[in-house]
Amino acid sequence: MGNDVTVGEQLGAISHDLSMFDLFLRADIVVQLVMILLILASFWSWAIIIDKILRFRKVTADADDFEQDFWSGGNLEDLYKRVGQNPDNPLAMLFSTAMREWLRSTEKGFDAHIHTGLQARIHQVMRVAIDREVERLEKYLGFLATVGSTATFIGLFGTVWGIMNSFQAIAATQDTSLAVVAPGIAEALFATALGLVAAIPAVVAYNKFSNDLQHFITRLEGFAGEFSAILSRQLDLG
Repeated sequence: MGNDVTVGEQLGAISHDLSMFDLFLRADIVVQLVMILLILASFWSWAIIIDKILRFRKVTADADDFEQDFWSGGNLEDLYKRVGQNPDNPLAMLFSTAMREWLRSTEKGFDAHIHTGLQARIHQVMRVAIDREVERLEKYLGFLATVGSTATFIGLFGTVWGIMNSFQAIAATQDTSLAVVAPGIAEALFATALGLVAAIPAVVAYNKFSNDLQHFITRLEGFAGEFSAILSRQLDLG
């Protein structure tokens, strides 16, 4: 009975020292740096995740609206005037870039020389526009990939370091009671928990945004092919 009371008293005393804030304060400086790094990485990851969610929703909605206008049968030059030369939406930017090249090349009329080179130039400017817009959309995705692939290992490093300190404390005090062992192990495991908190959302978000980006690239390339065919037919009509 005496031993049970002693263990209960130890657990009661330890429970007061195992809050997240206490675990951070009691941790070794190396483990604290690991925790700070993981917390900052987690906050930055969530900022990127929220920004990407809003960005992909906006470009998808804007692309839907633009395609509705484009396929409504209206005059393409009027649509070009409405969207301007630097629209915010990637699909409209693709259209605007191709129309700018088309108008610049055909303002003096059609001839065989123009017909030969214009299609190639329009294809090239749309390819460049797609690459530029994709580069904007995938900005910071590399950070999510890095956090997702390394945060767990960084947390594990903090855990290994914390457990080493725990064993050193046991060796120094010659005491293997819970009061000596538990806080060190809790501090060490807290680092791994922070690593998982940072890594899991980053991996899930990276996979989702990569999938969304690939769908949007397919959409851009499909629109570029259809618009190029429309301009080609217009060239054939002269």
